[in-house]
Amino acid sequence: MEIEHAITRWPTAFDPERGAEAADAMAASGALRSLIEGAAGCSPYLHGVILKEGPWLEEALGTPAEALAGLLSAADPEEMRRDKRRMAALVALLDLGGIWSLEEVTGALSDFADRAVTWALNAELELLQGRGKLPDAPGLAVIAMGKMGAGELNYSSDIDLICVMEDAGLSADEAGERRSVLVRAVRAAMKRLSQVTPAGYVFRTDLRLRPDAAVTPIVVTRSMAEAYYESVGRTWERAAHIKARAAAGDLDAGAAYLCALTPFVWRRHLDFAAVEDAHGILLKIREHKGLSGPITLPGHDMKLGRGGIREIEFYAQTRQLISGGREPSLRLRATREALKALSEGGWVAPDVAATLDGAYVRHRTVEHRLQMLRDAQTHTLPSSAEGMARLAAFMGEEQTDLERMLRDDLEAVHGLTEPFFAPAPPEPAPSLAFGAEVMARWHTYPALRSPRAAELFDRLRPRILSRLSAASEPERALNQFDAFLRGLPAGVQVFSLFDANPQLIDLLADVAAIAPALAEYLGRNASVLDAVLGGSFFAPWPELEALETDLVARLDSEADYEAALDAARAWQKEWHFRIGVHHLRGLIDAHGAGKHYAELAEVVLRALWPRVCDYFAKKHGAAPGQGAAIVAMGSLGAGRLHAASDLDLILIFDGEDVETSDGPRPLATRVYYARLTQALVTALSAPMAQGRLYEVDMRLRPSGRNGPVATSVAAWGAYQREEAWTWEHLALTRARALAGPEALRKRVERVRCDILRASSDAATVAQDVLDMRARVVAARPGEGGLAAKDGAGRLQDLELFAQTLALLAGSDAREVVAQLASATALSLPSLTEVASLQDVLWRLRAASRLIVKPDAPVEGVGAGGIDFILRETGLSSEAALVEYLATATAAADREITAILAGLAGQSS
Repeated sequence: MEIEHAITRWPTAFDPERGAEAADAMAASGALRSLIEGAAGCSPYLHGVILKEGPWLEEALGTPAEALAGLLSAADPEEMRRDKRRMAALVALLDLGGIWSLEEVTGALSDFADRAVTWALNAELELLQGRGKLPDAPGLAVIAMGKMGAGELNYSSDIDLICVMEDAGLSADEAGERRSVLVRAVRAAMKRLSQVTPAGYVFRTDLRLRPDAAVTPIVVTRSMAEAYYESVGRTWERAAHIKARAAAGDLDAGAAYLCALTPFVWRRHLDFAAVEDAHGILLKIREHKGLSGPITLPGHDMKLGRGGIREIEFYAQTRQLISGGREPSLRLRATREALKALSEGGWVAPDVAATLDGAYVRHRTVEHRLQMLRDAQTHTLPSSAEGMARLAAFMGEEQTDLERMLRDDLEAVHGLTEPFFAPAPPEPAPSLAFGAEVMARWHTYPALRSPRAAELFDRLRPRILSRLSAASEPERALNQFDAFLRGLPAGVQVFSLFDANPQLIDLLADVAAIAPALAEYLGRNASVLDAVLGGSFFAPWPELEALETDLVARLDSEADYEAALDAARAWQKEWHFRIGVHHLRGLIDAHGAGKHYAELAEVVLRALWPRVCDYFAKKHGAAPGQGAAIVAMGSLGAGRLHAASDLDLILIFDGEDVETSDGPRPLATRVYYARLTQALVTALSAPMAQGRLYEVDMRLRPSGRNGPVATSVAAWGAYQREEAWTWEHLALTRARALAGPEALRKRVERVRCDILRASSDAATVAQDVLDMRARVVAARPGEGGLAAKDGAGRLQDLELFAQTLALLAGSDAREVVAQLASATALSLPSLTEVASLQDVLWRLRAASRLIVKPDAPVEGVGAGGIDFILRETGLSSEAALVEYLATATAAADREITAILAGLAGQSS
């Protein structure tokens, strides 16, 4: 026989006479005889099946693959019970002989279940259709749940099914009438499967996993099911749907239904609230089944007991629920595949995954042996010594070895999974001599209004207070934590996140102690904490192309335009938060943070711009001519932003003399691009569920507020050559085309460089800049001290001066340091001290905009904030920094004024 040389193991016959009888009936010899003797000599059920199906088995074992295919495609449905018996015998022998893996065994059983359900359902539907009771395509989908859905069906298992009827396009009366007919069909089909006859039964069926099973009929409409899961669906139902699969009936309708449930099953954020839910389910199962005691082998439930199969499944499914919304690669039905993906993705330690995987295979093998003994749906180890001896013989093991393996596996599984589910006891809460009034109002905040949130927070409170009390200014840290807590709209998810990942409490305490602005930001955007738990959060900054690929993939996964805009906001906030945390913790400095913030904005613009254009084109047609380019001005053009920067943008288009667009609602070309610009601004700045992306400033366009929001490239070039003011040429030194057609971007850059390289009247430019400086200082004189931006010799003044030098030198440099270097080309003295001051001022500006609330003075950040600023600027104390700034800015003001006055006095 074909399998003779593939047999790697066999049971030891517990009843040798029965074993010999079965082997003789099949005239088996060699390894096959040992296999059959062991199988029939341990299992009364297999003994009977082998005697009854010996001739068929003898032929099937010669070509098992063909025999299996025949069972799955048999044309005679009336022999389904016989085929089930044959499948049981074939699978058992291939399993017992080590010829098939666990996945091959459970996969074959699941495939046969699919065939059986399809047979039973089709038989009933055809009867009703023949009587004119149903249309040819009634839209009924049978969803396999549990182990059948995952292709993991065990040897003697119920099959869990949900029957869903498509009701789109049907009136309420039509839907009700059709459903009542389908209920009769499903009830009759289930009877065909489960009714016991002299030939046996096919499958026991369970329809109780449907929505609200206590009050709903056995066939639910799709609209009702979706509404139920959207409004009151529970965590266990989400977990159950991880394994769900359309198995019979209208497979396309079933797949569409499951796709519609994706947002219910897979939450966008990391869902650590599922951990406590899963643990509660486990405790209820144990209590209901009386399985809460210690692990003892006699009578132990290998499925539901401590350390059993369900603990492994729940561990994998809960981890999938936590992370699968963010990581589609984790959305796998099979337990072993899920453990592997969780390990490869860094969500589960490899050694933990390996231990659970090995135990799962051995647990399932034991489960199958228990069920093969008498074709009984049992998961319970024998209570008697004789029963355990029979099981050990069936496993081909010595009894002591089997018991040792079982005990080791059960304890290992329970030891790994229970700490994950069970919350650790809280630490003692520190006694604080301050903050009683602050803490007294916490229970009134939205985040703590639900009993579950309050319970979670009470568990976290001691650790939170302990970390806050260790800050350099504990009372200030407590007040900033209060701002975070006050801003949280809800608490269960965030507190569950903290409960499962205490390191996040440490991070939040650091933020509260140093960066009040970031603490308030976290209160409004707590979902960004999800990103901290990703394995790459503290990795080096990726390349621009990798960032763009990541965002484009995120946007492509969204169903519509608005969902894509919201996804872009969530994505941007996570990366924005990451930059802030890296800066706060010293992984990058102010210059690195400035570059990263700018690259983040650039990627957002480049990824969103095509989608804005496509969405606009659906109404008004494709962009006339060559299209439009987004041109970054100011700090974004120079490639350096801080944590609170807005975006200075202009839009330049090339209509190529096309008069109108050609869409359903055509627009004149100038109007088209003006409205397209407005669509871009809305895409970036409109408040949505995830907030705004960026505030946008377009005042640097030609003619400022009075000019059109979009300008043709020809008109823009002509304006820059013939009408632009000096300030507009200065702004041009930092312009950079970021998105749009490459040819147009290159053309914009050529015009920019041509304008900058054209000879400028140094005296006129210098005098204009002197006048501008005077007006700016009069309007915004600055406050001195630690203010970085406003005032003579401060950052804005130095940047204006650097742009002036670049314009006069005809340099195409955009960065401040490179522009200051233009002094050499102008035969001016070295500006080393000015460049050093600019460096300190930028570091101060970047650090303060990360940690200071809007409109709050830098001096109010407290000791932790000042330490951060001093670390960034390299000064020894706040007083030393203030003194350096006062002296250096005054000197820079004098030097800049002298240089500009000298240039202004030159003859043109």
